Amino acid sequence: MSYLRDGMVVGLGTGSTADFFLRALAAALKDKQLKNIVGVATSHQSERRAQELGIPLTTLAQSPRLDLTVDGADEVDPRLDLIKGLGGALLREKIVAQHSDRLIIIVDASKVVKKLGTKSPLPVEVAPFAHEIQDLFLQTLGATPTLRRSADGTPFITDNGNYIFDCRFSGIDDAKKLGIALREHAGVVECGLFLGMASVALIAGESGVETIERAESSLGNAGTKKKK
Repeated sequence: MSYLRDGMVVGLGTGSTADFFLRALAAALKDKQLKNIVGVATSHQSERRAQELGIPLTTLAQSPRLDLTVDGADEVDPRLDLIKGLGGALLREKIVAQHSDRLIIIVDASKVVKKLGTKSPLPVEVAPFAHEIQDLFLQTLGATPTLRRSADGTPFITDNGNYIFDCRFSGIDDAKKLGIALREHAGVVECGLFLGMASVALIAGESGVETIERAESSLGNAGTKKKK
């Protein structure tokens, strides 16, 4: 909670890891350790959870610039580039993150990878219309795509009314190039590549929590600085 200050507007991540933060934030507000903090939810799930916990909410329309967002990730590489979206909230998560001064990621050590795409599939959110043809397109990018389905076998529907293909790669060699190819293809709404966005990663391991901060060089290339 050391990154939070009274009066902040904070993006509230989605998923089981982010829920630890929501509970800690709610406890700090209840105990008056923090005051006048409001949250912007990244999904219906995090909105409901914040309401259950008593965290005051606002919207991006009301507060278009956030002090920080705290969220989880499915993969984190050494440059703090991420894959997110297994919780199905990638589009809203990215919108909120892009309107935040800082994106703080909390993960366990199993989510740390040398190259994106080696453990987690890449979620790609697509429009329902003619979604079947996106399968063929995603294969041309080297992916093995699987349409995400709900427990009853019907396509999983995001908060935005779209579908998701979970795309397996044997490692993503050029994440920036892949992201551009996805964004330029009609019918693809968003993908789970969060590149150059995270400023801090808090990584829980057997020896405690390691903090990795993004450091910008004079050439604008992101590096990382580790602290205990």
